[in-house]
Amino acid sequence: MLGRIVFAWWKGSKLDCNAKQWRLFADILNDVAMFLEIMAPVYPICFTMTVSTSNLAKCIVSVAGGATRAALTVHQARRNNMADVSAKDSSQETLVNLAGLLVSLLMLPLVSGCPGFSLGCFFFLTALHIYANYRAVRSLVMETLNEGRLRLVLKHYLQRGEVLDPTAANRMEPLWTGFWPAPSLSLGVPLHRLVSSVFELQQLVEGHQEPYLLCWNQSRNQVQVVLNQKAGPKTVLRAATHGLMLGALQGDGPLPAELEELRNQVRAGPKKESWVIVKETHQVLDMLFPKFLKGLQDAGWKTEKHQLEVDEWRATWLLSPEKKVL
Repeated sequence: MLGRIVFAWWKGSKLDCNAKQWRLFADILNDVAMFLEIMAPVYPICFTMTVSTSNLAKCIVSVAGGATRAALTVHQARRNNMADVSAKDSSQETLVNLAGLLVSLLMLPLVSGCPGFSLGCFFFLTALHIYANYRAVRSLVMETLNEGRLRLVLKHYLQRGEVLDPTAANRMEPLWTGFWPAPSLSLGVPLHRLVSSVFELQQLVEGHQEPYLLCWNQSRNQVQVVLNQKAGPKTVLRAATHGLMLGALQGDGPLPAELEELRNQVRAGPKKESWVIVKETHQVLDMLFPKFLKGLQDAGWKTEKHQLEVDEWRATWLLSPEKKVL
């Protein structure tokens, strides 16, 4: 029970953003839990610990599996018919379980006296189960942008000037998610993480009219973004694009001319002040982002909503035609 609570607190906000990855993770972890249950009687001295670990894994599976199933049901309910999709999904699962029960009754006499054969069947069917779930998750085409899909689409756009359509981007999206991913982009952070003085705040607010403030740590390649109370999906998408574009300045591959010049400045020593680079990339985005946004819409992406991970912190400052003031 504690494991269920801790996991929901720790990773709950990421389940919507990476529903496909956590769906596959839940399926694999469920197979691991079943394997631990099978092996528990083999080592009686570790029986309690093994069964407890298996139950903990099943609790995590119930949270991750249930939450991602709900998220994918929303995706599949194209006519706002969530109840219909959920009911048919449940009946399909019941039919599969019924077929599995009948097959297991037929196989039970064959494997009951041969533990080795039983274990071999388990590994074969588990491998088949993981492969089937991988293919099922890979076939999903999400038309909303999370960080992984946005990173792929933006990289392709900066290198080739073309926007990947949802089918191509989903096919390229990695399906494994780590428990401790590198926090390269943080959206909706509190203001005190970015500034500790009025001077630093003035550096961030001058030179642009966007309702977000962005701080870039060049040494860690980490971007933190403070959002204004008025920030909507388009602003969040631009802020995420801005952060990923800054990360591209430290990567390899061709870039547009204006960004290539900034990359040379970043790589030249001594390093240019990060806030100066951020200010200059605001000007680049003023020209690049409207074209990128239109390309996303033309390619079939839903830009009126997103699946980017955004924290709840917001700040307030006044926007004027000439400058931003507190």
